[in-house]
Amino acid sequence: MGAENASLVMTRRVLLTVAGATLLGVWTADPVRPGVAAPRPPDPRQARPGRTGQADSLASGDRPASGRRPPGPHAPPQPAGKASDQPRLAAARRAKREASQMPMTSIDDGSKAIALTIDDGPSPIYTPQVLRLLARYRVTATFSMIGIEAQAYPAVAREVADAGHLLTNHTWTHLNLAWLAPAAVTEQMSRGTDAIHAATGRTPDLFRAPYGAWSPFVLSQCARTGMTPLGWSVDPRDWSRPGVASIVANIMRNTRTGSIILEHDGGGDRSQTVAALKIVIPRLLAAGYHFRTP
Repeated sequence: MGAENASLVMTRRVLLTVAGATLLGVWTADPVRPGVAAPRPPDPRQARPGRTGQADSLASGDRPASGRRPPGPHAPPQPAGKASDQPRLAAARRAKREASQMPMTSIDDGSKAIALTIDDGPSPIYTPQVLRLLARYRVTATFSMIGIEAQAYPAVAREVADAGHLLTNHTWTHLNLAWLAPAAVTEQMSRGTDAIHAATGRTPDLFRAPYGAWSPFVLSQCARTGMTPLGWSVDPRDWSRPGVASIVANIMRNTRTGSIILEHDGGGDRSQTVAALKIVIPRLLAAGYHFRTP
């Protein structure tokens, strides 16, 4: 009996040892792949923010085989690709193009050179008076004509051209182009040119927007049709009839080398303008200024 008891005790010990080993293997093995140790979960402290701002929890052993580090906060900045440069380059080209098309607001023809521009004609009443004054002082000016007025008074328009003055397209009916659709802008500009050409035989290569209301489309149309956009730098607001003294004082106070002066011979009663020009022109000449065209 003693030997049998010893044998039973030994058998139970073997069975307990095998069972314990088996149980230990269940807790340490991969439940999906038996016999393979389960991978250690990544340490959250090893997480690194990636370039997208999300955590990159790649452990050092999970780096790509190429050996390159995944992008992180210490990764060198990557050079911008061509695609990413396109918006910036396009904006620069657009700014340069728009700057080259901006309206002319001064002339560059030497010291004391200035330009006199006269808008909204031709007028059968005031344009001939202005022409006689300019002829007296041998001044060449620039007349910004409205197409419908040139069509209505072609003889006056021809008189301006025959006197050697420069002609400018001031649209067909003097509408604010900034408020118009592209098709209407195109019509205003093209009909103005056609009417001036029909009356004078000359095609204007300058364009002045009514009210100085420029828009990107108007400027693009100038470029497309070969007309230079013409602005001004001295505006005595003679169209509002502020008085002869006010017109004269404004021009004399603000005129300097390169100035483009704005006056009007059409669009209403321009008697103050004519009277002011009789004073201003000789004063400017006496001050050493000489008149040129843009």
